Amino acid sequence: MELSISKHLKETVHDFKVGVIVYNNIIVEQSPQMLKGRLQFFQESLYFDLQETPVANIPEIQEWRTIFKQIGTDPNRYRHSAESLYRRIQKQNFIGSIHSAADVNNFFSLYYKIPIGIYDLDKISGNISIDIGTDNDEYIGINGRVMSFAKKLVSKDALGPFGSPIVDSERTAVTFDTKNAVQIVYLLPSMSNSQCEKIIHSISKMFVQIHGGDATSEIVL
Repeated sequence: MELSISKHLKETVHDFKVGVIVYNNIIVEQSPQMLKGRLQFFQESLYFDLQETPVANIPEIQEWRTIFKQIGTDPNRYRHSAESLYRRIQKQNFIGSIHSAADVNNFFSLYYKIPIGIYDLDKISGNISIDIGTDNDEYIGINGRVMSFAKKLVSKDALGPFGSPIVDSERTAVTFDTKNAVQIVYLLPSMSNSQCEKIIHSISKMFVQIHGGDATSEIVL
């Protein structure tokens, strides 16, 4: 499996980049208490910070809102997943534990203030391309709703669209049966390569500590 960024997207958002981490032979379970505790404590800390700071003014979230505008997405109508998480916390609507893979994803999305998607690799067909969606790109999200990805960032495989920084699809969702997974980390264009590498290393290290298996990663520019 290879991941590429479309020419159209690279021309529209200069320095667009993602981190890709592939996990093999993992075990997805209920989260250990350590992870549940860290996720809860971090949200409680953020809640107090967010009483003083508007979510849209957080630099990382602001940069992603700018990216959305560049590709034609209204960031006030469609929010990337990190912003959605922050807005939930601001209302004290804390995110509960889902399973170990989703909880690691949510923790690092909150920590780095960027969207992160994780997908069942065995449900992905062929290579992955990240592109700006068309009127033909849609899927049923993990929220159960049909979502159109016209003028929105979308990840596609040989079967069609399956992922986005906004909401992921039911088709490739990670479950307790997942044994192999791919994680897409939506890095900021303003991040240096060394920053990106540190983020990817930090995420993959914790993920493997909790799930076992092994990880390979790369930065795709």
